[in-house]
Amino acid sequence: MSRVGTLPIPIPQGVTIQYEKPYVKVKGPRGEIVKKIEEEIGVIVEDGKVLVKRSQDNRQSRSLHGLTRTIIKNMILGVTKGFEKALDIEGVGYRSDIRGNTLTLSLGYSHPVKYDLPLGIKVKVDKQTRITVEGIDKYLVGEVAAKIRSFRKPDVYKGKGIKYAGEFIRKKVGKAGIK
Repeated sequence: MSRVGTLPIPIPQGVTIQYEKPYVKVKGPRGEIVKKIEEEIGVIVEDGKVLVKRSQDNRQSRSLHGLTRTIIKNMILGVTKGFEKALDIEGVGYRSDIRGNTLTLSLGYSHPVKYDLPLGIKVKVDKQTRITVEGIDKYLVGEVAAKIRSFRKPDVYKGKGIKYAGEFIRKKVGKAGIK
């Protein structure tokens, strides 16, 4: 029996949840999220809490049980508090700028890197070297942050590039330090 999947999820004030097979719709003060749930998993909304049930007891259903509960919990957290990821840019001349819905990054290439932000994502740029990605969908926030980081991953020899805030990059010595 899934220990995570059987726990009820409390519904906070101002949040409404609707389940119309196979979609779960969560609406709150920050917005609305709709996700598709697998057919072998059922959702019951009653008495100010959400319960996730499974119809079968095979391996696939057991693994989806806990996953579905966590996804619904993250949907509720997203429409109430939201999610954010911070990225730091390190390197001489490396900077970022946001104009409208386009993030422009100068990362040492011969051209600026332009990235169009998906719907539901907001980006803040502080001092041209700190990028904060915000949104109500945890998966989408992580996906956008990973995409931005992939434009110039941190270099293990010099430490230049885009890294997550708080990420520690272990620097390598290089050829000269071997002697």
